Parts: sequence; structure tokens; C-alpha cells
Amino acid sequence: MNAYNILKLFPCGVGSTAFVVFLHFLAAVCFLGAVSAAEGARPLKLVVSEKGDDQSKGPFATLKRARDEIRALKSKKQFPKGGVIVELEEGEYTVEEPLRLTSEDGGTEEAPVVYRAASKGKAKLRGGKVLLDWHPVTEGSLLSRLNESVRDRVVQTDLKAHGISEYGTSEGGGIELFFNGQPMTLARWPNEGFVHIVDVLSIEPVNVRGTKGDKGGKFIYEGDRPLRWKEEKDLWLHGYWFWDWSDQRMKVEAIDTDERIVTLSPPQHNYGYRKGQWYYAMNAFSEIDVPGEWYLDREEGILTFYPPSSLKEGEAVVSVAPNLIQVEGAAHVRIEGLFMEACRETAFVMRDAVSCRVVGCTIRNVGGQAVSISGGRDCSVEGCNLYQMAKGGVSLNGGDRHTLEPAGHFAENNHIHDFARWYRMYNGGIHVNGVGNRASHNLIHDAPHTAIFFGGNEHLIEFNEIHHVCEESNDAGAIYAGRNWTMRGTVIQNNYLHDIKGFQDRGCVGVYLDDMFCGTIIRNNLFYRVTNAAFIGGGRDNVVENNVFVQCNPSLHVDARAMGWAKYHTDGWVKEMKEKKTHLGLPFLESPYIDRYPALATLLRGDPYAPEGNLIARNVHWDGTWGGIEGKAKPMLQMKDNLLDEDPLFVRPEKLNFRLKKKSPAFDLGFEAIPLDKIGLAR
Repeated sequence: MNAYNILKLFPCGVGSTAFVVFLHFLAAVCFLGAVSAAEGARPLKLVVSEKGDDQSKGPFATLKRARDEIRALKSKKQFPKGGVIVELEEGEYTVEEPLRLTSEDGGTEEAPVVYRAASKGKAKLRGGKVLLDWHPVTEGSLLSRLNESVRDRVVQTDLKAHGISEYGTSEGGGIELFFNGQPMTLARWPNEGFVHIVDVLSIEPVNVRGTKGDKGGKFIYEGDRPLRWKEEKDLWLHGYWFWDWSDQRMKVEAIDTDERIVTLSPPQHNYGYRKGQWYYAMNAFSEIDVPGEWYLDREEGILTFYPPSSLKEGEAVVSVAPNLIQVEGAAHVRIEGLFMEACRETAFVMRDAVSCRVVGCTIRNVGGQAVSISGGRDCSVEGCNLYQMAKGGVSLNGGDRHTLEPAGHFAENNHIHDFARWYRMYNGGIHVNGVGNRASHNLIHDAPHTAIFFGGNEHLIEFNEIHHVCEESNDAGAIYAGRNWTMRGTVIQNNYLHDIKGFQDRGCVGVYLDDMFCGTIIRNNLFYRVTNAAFIGGGRDNVVENNVFVQCNPSLHVDARAMGWAKYHTDGWVKEMKEKKTHLGLPFLESPYIDRYPALATLLRGDPYAPEGNLIARNVHWDGTWGGIEGKAKPMLQMKDNLLDEDPLFVRPEKLNFRLKKKSPAFDLGFEAIPLDKIGLAR
């Protein structure tokens, strides 16, 4: 019986520290038992080395050759009872094509297939190529476009001479440059931050609930910087053109430097453009003016670079391979202790796998996510260090929303930071979708947008520490879900969210149940310096209980948006539910939905637009603003035993110790202590 099956024996929502420790112990016992096998069989060890030879019997030079050796053993019915360990010796292994593992490449619970580093983090899989043959820029017409101060510091190399001819587009999804393990910056202006749209032209006016803009694709800029860009042949602008949570890179069609008007190439941004919104220019050769900036002439294949330090002492790498490892349909495969970097898409892709593990790996500098798990069951990402991804960290998507059968995937004890560095919005540290998946004991920080997105049913999000996210966005949430009446049963508990203020401290949200999201439990969490810490956006049947809010403004937000401006979202749902007895395609009046979520049965009997059934109980609020509650929503809320604006008697709040003293008045109201010392990375 695996850990997930044992989990099903426990009551729903189990999240105690003892249980987590038990699961770690169980996993260790199961793994050690597997590699030694029930009858004392030892796993076969295959070695991969930089000095190996794929034509020999080992050590091998590539993972692919080791995989093929395992296939040969299976075809001869000689697969060891104790499984196989493929051990990578210390070194750097260039990956031109991803290692592909299919159903024929897996093991069993008793005999797993393990790919591991001989020394953790010392075996590196690199999907890129080291660039050599750098030369100074000598062509006069190019030098004249650069600032005089950098002309003798900028160098070039020919990518075609390196065998690289596919570059992708400047908009994204293509080649990237890294130097000494750090992502370099595609030449831009300003070098940091943004400039603002002075005004838009009234070509195709748009008005969204009083927020006015224009969809014509032209705007007025300030200053004369664009005079430098006349010879740029592939200039782009990256901006938040209308809303603070919707960015896009737009190609420049023309610049009128007399009238100071920029014309953007169609298709235009979906929402349009608005006065005061922000943007910067990018992919401009003439803007190579600080160390770390680079530019690629995609027609000629010439890469120009201003290195931060001597190229003799550093290493410049461009991404080439799409992925590093792909697992599809395999079972009981474990990837452990590897260092993975410099691919153009997601580093590790897992589809329809069973009981596969990614453990103790470092993944950085990739053009997509670090790890994507979809389909299958009981797969995990554990104890990994994931950073500097162009997109997000971990995606967990599995389980059946029609039958509510859980997948049991989990992301646990991972440090995920500095992500979404290129695709800024909607690329979270963790995405949890489907049914019955878990994100626990992760540390997530420093990102432009959301830490954890979730959608689907009956997930567990617990013991995570989240801070300094939504740094480049507003109207965004550290933990976010929205727009569905049947996505119920998720528990968000025992998390610590702090220092989440939004772009330019304009405010965002802690846990954001957006646009009528329902049936979610927010309990036992600590919120410190978070705007709109717990947010119910017109939803029903949610619970906010036993949380601590400190310096949150406000701590709680509840509105009745479906009874007002958001009614248009809900009209279609109500029509479908009445006519087809389905909600967004799901038969909500049939089993298992009607059994699991009985509130759905009565939804249409009352006022489906009203935020009914929300419980706010036994919360502690101190040193901030308690409620941003819309008047229409107030009489529908069940408010019970909350300690508001009365000193809760924290142990040492000046040291950020928000445990409650034994004499706290909160305990008289039924408050239960939050296990703060168990939150975050497992110790």
C-alpha cells in the first residue's frame, strides 16, 4: 500500500505535523524496501560518466544509453528483482534531445527505476550550448548606434557557426542567454522599471465600468528616447496596457518622433490601452548600455553581448533543447539529486505516470516551468530548489472532475523563487488543478504575480510560507482561484502569508476567491501585512475561520458582485443549469456532486446571485482594518466569535512571534492555536 492509499484511510483534511512526519517516514521505508527488495535482492547499478562510452558495457556516456540497457534487460526478462539505479557521476551532460521514458521504462513498487546523482547537485543536465569565438564589434554602422562608453566592451559571436539556427521570436519562447548561471537581459529601456503612457488616441474607444481607454494601438509617449530606435528592425514593447494583471509584448510598427506617437502592430491587445499604464522597450541593439544586456540579429544569427565580467573567467550559454526529461505512461521512476538547466521549454514533463518522483533536484534557467505533471496518479516533486524559470515552478493536474476520483499528486518541501521572469502573469510557483492534489511545506517568494493557482476540487494547500509575490501586479492574489460554482472542497490551512502589497503598494489579495468561487475553507492561517487578506468575491458556502490577521488592510473582503456588476458572468451559468441541468458541462445534480456538495441542489431554489452560506468564525484581527464588506453582502454573512480590535496578547509581536499567550481572550471564543513552527520548509 502506497502513501496515498494510506492517506485515504484518514479523515478528510488531515494536516497535522505528526501525519506529515509519518508520511516522510513511510516514504523512506517504502523506498529503501524497494531498492533492497523483499527477498534481499539488490538493485543493479548502471553508471553514467563524462568519461563513459556508449559502445561499451559501462560506464555509459549518456542517460539514453542507460535507459536502453534497462530496456534490453526487460526484453530478455532479466530485469532485477531489486530494480535498477542509474547513477550519474559528477559532471556536465549536454542534452540535445530530452531523455524520454515511456511505459516500458518504469519499474514496480518493489523494483523501481532510479536515476540519481552520485553526489547531490553535482551531476548537471544542460539543454544549452556554450558560446565561444567572441569578437569585438568592429562595423562602424553598428558602433555608431551604441553609447560611446560601451563600444569597446561589447562583443559578438555567430550562432550559425555554433550549429544553432532556430531562435524563436523576440516575443518569447525561443533562445535565451545565461552567463555564469544568471539570466541575461534582452537589451531594453529603461534598464529597470517602466515608463508611462502619456495618452491614447481616440481611434476605437473602450469603457469598462468607467475605466476608459482605446483599442486603436496608438499612444503618445514622453521624451526623445525613441530617436535612438530609428534603425531597430525588430523593436518590441512590454507593457501592462489596460489592467494591472494583463501584460503583453507588442511589436512596434512605427514611431512618429515629431508627434511622439507609437503605432503597435496588430493584432492589438485584447483589452486595449490606457493613459498612465506602464511599459518598456526591448530587443533594441542601440540599448545595449549596461553589463548583462544582449541582442540577437535573427536574420544574420549574430548575438551581441555586454558581458558582466571577463568571458575568459565566465561561461556564456544559450538554451537549445526543448525539454530535459519526459516521462509518459511510466510507473515507479525516481529522479533524484540532479541539476537541470538551460532548456527552452519545461525542464521535466510527466504525463499519465504512476508513483513517479522528482526528489532533491535543482532546476533553474528554463524557458517554461520547472516540472509539469498531468494525468496519472501519485506523482510528486519533493525537496527541490526551483528558481529563475521563465514561467512557473510546479504544475499538478490530475484526477477526474466528473467522478471526483483524486489523483494524489503533491508538491512538498520545495523552495520556489524568482520565477515568471519572462511570462510575468498567470505563471504561479505552483498550479494545482483536477481533484485531490496537495501543495505543502513549500517556501514561495519573489515573483511578479501569484504564488499558488488552484482550480478543481478537494485539494489541500497547507504549511506553505509565501511572501513578496504579486510584486508587479494588482488585483491579484497570492493564492488564487475563480469563476466556478462546482469547484468545491479545497482546504487552505496552516499557511503563513506575509509582505504582500501589490505593485507600487497599490494593494492585492492574500487568498483570492474570485468571481463567485465557492465551497473553500480558509482556516488556521497567519496573514501579516497583506492587503485584502481573505477575499470572497461574490462566492457562496466559503468558510474563513481560526485565522490570525495582523496589519492587514483590510483583513476580510466580501462582496455581492453577482448581484451587481458581475451579473453577466452568472447569467449564463443560471441559464445552463436550468435548461441542461449542468454547470460548465458538469452534471451538478447527479452523483457524486449531489452527494458531496448538497448545497448545489438548493442553489437555484433561492437567489443564485447572492453570496449566501459564507461563515466567518473565530478569527483574530489586530492592528489594521477588519472588514471591506459590501453592504448587500453583510446580512448574508454568518459572523461568529471573532476577536476584532482587542489585544490578542501575542507572545512577541515586535519579533514577529504571533503565537498567543495562554491568557489570550481569543481562546475564550474557541480559537485553536496555529502550529506556526511547522509552517514552511520541513526542518
